[in-house]
Amino acid sequence: MPTGDGLLVRLQPTETISLAAFAALCAAARRHGNGIIEITSRGSIQVRGLSDRSAPDFAADIAALDIAAADSVPVLADALAGIGAEEIFDAGILAADLRRALAQRTMAAKLSPKVSVAIDGGGAIGLAEISADIRLYAQAHNGNVALHIAVGGDAARAVALGIVALGDGVETAARLFAVIAQRGREHRARDIIANEGADVFQSAIADLLLSAHPRDEREMASPIGTHALRGGSLACGIGLAFGHSDARSLGWLVEAAAAAGASGFRAAAGRALIAVGLPPQTAAAFAAAAENLGFITRAGDPRRHVIACAGAPVCASAHIASRALAPLIAGNAECTVHISGCAKGCAHAASAALTIVGTADGCALVANGSARDTPFAIVPAGELPAAIAKFVREANHV
Repeated sequence: MPTGDGLLVRLQPTETISLAAFAALCAAARRHGNGIIEITSRGSIQVRGLSDRSAPDFAADIAALDIAAADSVPVLADALAGIGAEEIFDAGILAADLRRALAQRTMAAKLSPKVSVAIDGGGAIGLAEISADIRLYAQAHNGNVALHIAVGGDAARAVALGIVALGDGVETAARLFAVIAQRGREHRARDIIANEGADVFQSAIADLLLSAHPRDEREMASPIGTHALRGGSLACGIGLAFGHSDARSLGWLVEAAAAAGASGFRAAAGRALIAVGLPPQTAAAFAAAAENLGFITRAGDPRRHVIACAGAPVCASAHIASRALAPLIAGNAECTVHISGCAKGCAHAASAALTIVGTADGCALVANGSARDTPFAIVPAGELPAAIAKFVREANHV
């Protein structure tokens, strides 16, 4: 897709990326683009700065690595699918089966490119904060693993439909996608719910439903930090400050992971990258090396509170340099702050405690809302840190 710094390519990794493949990805980003690599809030990898001339060569290089899903309906599985010690089933297997089924039914041609499904295998790192049209959440039911089904939002806002057998997961998702497709490519699940209610979805899978039992609640871990894997090895998640890094720094991170004995990386929702297969005795050394390279290694790092889009001049639509402002704002961010270069709010569609929107008149400030909501003030970019500090003081006082 075209952006202010050329063409942007988005990849959806489907499983572990070997260290060699990740190093090759970084090299291709430098060779064919401007070297900027991003991990998105949904766990996709973005490479920036390609051109009409370089994009085909980049595509050929990446296709040879076989690290991403083909162009189809986005099927998201939790970051440690198939290897996490706490998961109750392998969400990656169901995700692969569903991709094949949707491809056979040419479903991608019938749906908006933004329509997606999230599959949570019940492990330590979930997808609760990711909004999806269809949600499949593993939980125990009568001594077996079953899938709790919901539509139209993140885990907190999606409308629950009930529980189906694990073996009916593909058929359930396919039927729900068909409901959306029947209404045209411009429709999303949340639109259908708003206009028609959720009964149209429930009716489509009524014969598959086992129970209306509510979703089991569990505490989700941050992707940042160490996580137990099957077989006794560890995963160590690090964050990309404000969601982006550069190919050179990531290349050094690959070297640090190799020195620590990791087998590869997985991209994770929440702008994180997880080194997997680490021997327990070397995980701390890898985390220390990542911190020295400028990556986030603590879940409580204040930079995790700030969500920033690419901003100007990288994005042609942006009125402010979001990522240049982000480090200045992070020190005062005691709550979630979303910095959006324009009113589209690409980096974070949901509400945030404070949203900063670039406009032709300055930085619009929105409390407990999104980039599309009405601001309570507009301030010059140079006054943002002081305005945020005042907002935090007043919020804490209240």
